[in-house]
Amino acid sequence: QVQLVESGGGSSQAGGSLTLSCAPSRSQYNMAWFRQAPGKEREGVAAISRLNITTAAASVKARVTISKDNVNNILYLQMNSLKPEDTAMYYCAADTRPLEDWFLHSLKRYAYTYWGQGIQVTVSS
Repeated sequence: QVQLVESGGGSSQAGGSLTLSCAPSRSQYNMAWFRQAPGKEREGVAAISRLNITTAAASVKARVTISKDNVNNILYLQMNSLKPEDTAMYYCAADTRPLEDWFLHSLKRYAYTYWGQGIQVTVSS
């Protein structure tokens, strides 16, 4: 089992940048960032496999970067050119499924077993 702790959320004006961090209690997991806005489904933002293969949702791909510090075991999500529609609770997630399976489902909620508590990001216009 792994525990996930997010940090780095907060408020920004449109056009700004934020970097979220997630510190898993163990390493060697496939990991991802999801977000959920009020009244909407939780959606995948970006994901990174334990072999550092990355993917991102088409809607945000040009504006986000997911990365992992393997030395300190920290997951990051850098978000640029923020928009009001990026306002949501952001969640860090982790799982251990095989790479070939992860690749097919990397941005699907059901592909992750472990979840952080979430952190709020608010973007004002």
